[in-house]
Amino acid sequence: QVQLVESGGGLVQAGGSLRLSCAASGRTFSSYPMGWFRQAPGKEREFVAAIIWSGGTITSYAESVKGRFTISRDSAKNTVYLQMNSLKPEDTAVYYCAAATRRRVGRTINEYDYWGQGTQVTVSS
Repeated sequence: QVQLVESGGGLVQAGGSLRLSCAASGRTFSSYPMGWFRQAPGKEREFVAAIIWSGGTITSYAESVKGRFTISRDSAKNTVYLQMNSLKPEDTAVYYCAAATRRRVGRTINEYDYWGQGTQVTVSS
């Protein structure tokens, strides 16, 4: 049974940083994409970042986080990270880890097969 468990969320002031972690178990995702999505109250879940190793590391970011967030992975630990810097109040959301079983970096919800339970990130102004 595949499980994705996020950690690292919390409350931070604007301009601060947080690092989210997502540990996968039940299956190895080293050659498959893993990503982060977020959902703010009253809004749809949206893509944040994704990563895949395919002869080299390939990453993709939403425009709203490019230059501030960095996605990385430790394949040996089957874990993906999201380093979030220069956080803004509009980054407040529940952040979800996701993993796919198709070898391409997807930016939509339907392209991911497994999801974590989410971790709350709150950025105060």
